[in-house]
Amino acid sequence: MLKKSMLLFTLLVSSGCAKIGLFVANVPAKFSNNQQHKNISYGSQPWQLLDIYIPEPSTTKNIKTQTKLPVVIFFYGGSFEDGNKQMYQFMGEAFANKGYITVIADYEKFPKVKFPEFIQDGAKAVAWVHQFIEQYGGDSNQLYISGHSAGAYIGAMICANNEYLAPYGLDHSIINAFAGLAGPYDFEPNTDNLKAIFSPVEDDYSQMQVTHFIEGNEPAMLLIWGEQDKLVYRRNIELLSNKIIEKNGLVTTKFYTQMNHVDMIKNMMWMLPTKQSILDEIIPFFELHTTK
Repeated sequence: MLKKSMLLFTLLVSSGCAKIGLFVANVPAKFSNNQQHKNISYGSQPWQLLDIYIPEPSTTKNIKTQTKLPVVIFFYGGSFEDGNKQMYQFMGEAFANKGYITVIADYEKFPKVKFPEFIQDGAKAVAWVHQFIEQYGGDSNQLYISGHSAGAYIGAMICANNEYLAPYGLDHSIINAFAGLAGPYDFEPNTDNLKAIFSPVEDDYSQMQVTHFIEGNEPAMLLIWGEQDKLVYRRNIELLSNKIIEKNGLVTTKFYTQMNHVDMIKNMMWMLPTKQSILDEIIPFFELHTTK
């Protein structure tokens, strides 16, 4: 179901090594007119840092709210073991170029932590953004979450299970909508590493499944998946979607016939243009949910 994210980054570009591919993908961020605020602490731990990408004024001309901008928090994937925000500058740029203040937060990973600590990091980052993003020109009433793979799982759990935001006096009503790319929303660990990561709930894996917490009042969810994906199976999207529908919640699914797990994130890279832009699916979905 899930494999080490080193496989993901080995395959990240079809020709050449992953590090080169990521370097090229992130080149525009070094010359961008978007503002960047790096390594802002959202907690007391050294890994609890986030980056903020603020659109240049010309990209906001079609945004209805001129004084404050909508905000998206993006959680990257990596099988709960790998990755860092520096790798995903291209995601910050991609959303910022659409007029969204974009936040990319680091979270601690296995083997240093196990479930649910990486989700707790994510929730702490969301709470920080909700409290402080207006200092950067963001609208805390237009707050969205997105993520890829393990990051989509983290984002979906924050949206579904209010216990993660509760320590900050918040709940998922602060989130307008969620867009998940190839998220493992309903699975049981099937590798030694995954079993170790989720060992705190090995007697009841339902406690790690997003579907278990769906009540129907969660933020609207857009669940995106590529039909060539061999790492995260279609059942994750279908089980979550069916549960949301059963509970009369708001959900939309989008399947891309020619995309695999890695393509979901490659799609955002400037040097790999495609006729099927995932952002062209996500942004209109967010715009449908600009008010609560």
